[in-house]
Amino acid sequence: MPEPERLLTLNQVSKNFGGVQAVKNLSFDVNSNEIVGLIGPNGSGKSTSVNLISGAVPTSSGDIVWRNQNVNKLPISRRVPLGLARTFQTTSLLAEFSVLEQVFTACHTSYSVSPWHSVLRMKSARVQDAEQRAKAQELVEFVGLGDVINDLTSTISSAQQRLLMIATAMASDPKLILLDEPAAGMVAKERKDLAEVIMRIRKRGLAVLVIEHHMGLIMEVCDRIVVLNFGEKIAEGKPLDIQRNSAVIEAYLGGVH
Repeated sequence: MPEPERLLTLNQVSKNFGGVQAVKNLSFDVNSNEIVGLIGPNGSGKSTSVNLISGAVPTSSGDIVWRNQNVNKLPISRRVPLGLARTFQTTSLLAEFSVLEQVFTACHTSYSVSPWHSVLRMKSARVQDAEQRAKAQELVEFVGLGDVINDLTSTISSAQQRLLMIATAMASDPKLILLDEPAAGMVAKERKDLAEVIMRIRKRGLAVLVIEHHMGLIMEVCDRIVVLNFGEKIAEGKPLDIQRNSAVIEAYLGGVH
């Protein structure tokens, strides 16, 4: 098997908000075809870390490197075409769109036809439009939403909306997808379905960085876990090692289960 590619590197990354240091000297890597978990108690810096990686907020110091390119100064709009996509804790869907239309709209990042060609409905635009619509349909079915493909995004369940956000993020053809609290509000069966989707994402050749409170999901799907507390990394390793780590157990006031 070929050596995995190092996709993402955080090197001594810090973020200050006024006098508060939300993230302090954070360093870790994510390789191709790998599922990495980022966990920690409330207020540990997880969400800030995701915002730094995605480009939603700038770093205060340190370097974020994407495939050997320093992306510190690139906004989120320029990181997505490089292959870095994310979901959000709160659903950000187009309420008046159908499930299919939501994903189809997100396919624009890989659209190569001139806008004038699209306006004039030239053959090249019609061909690519059909290709992108087929791609959107495949992604909807991939995350298990084929039964509601024509329903409005505002009418499907919260768990289905979170799966739809994953399909939407995948529409940009990423190399790495950041899943920010994907299991929030899900019951056990829904979390099981989500775990299966995450594992299938890896089979498509994508890497996944999962930021999540639910330890059962993290322990089930992740190859490696990074643990934060008060903005600092306190542990990194395989799930079984993290479960036994005394610093992690202390941070969670009774342990990770």
